[in-house]
Amino acid sequence: MSITQERAEEQNLPYNVFAKACPSRGTLEHVTGRWGALTLGALREGSLRFNELRRRVDGVSEKMLSQTLQALERDGLVHREAQPTNPPRVDYELTPLGRQVAGHLLALIHCVEDRMDDVLAAREEYDSRQGG
Repeated sequence: MSITQERAEEQNLPYNVFAKACPSRGTLEHVTGRWGALTLGALREGSLRFNELRRRVDGVSEKMLSQTLQALERDGLVHREAQPTNPPRVDYELTPLGRQVAGHLLALIHCVEDRMDDVLAAREEYDSRQGG
């Protein structure tokens, strides 16, 4: 039995991300995908309007950001608030659940950033062994 299965059984958890049909897989994909992770990280800094968020998440297309925000909103991680102004104003911010998830995600992001010298050295070593 795996550690994850043991954890699920010990805590009587109804979800197991390693199970094919588990709905947590979709949420994990939304959170850990490139645009989801960057969007959650950017919103951890505070509420942002769509274009502010798009500038903050450098390289994301309008379409991808819109799809990402919809998925994160559906999962209960992001709150969208439309102001009835002219022109319309839409603000995005993290929900309490979103803040919790983003905190864990940012710890992973900072770990990766802190260890990039090691990653780049490993890549160089790997590429030299592969002859490329």
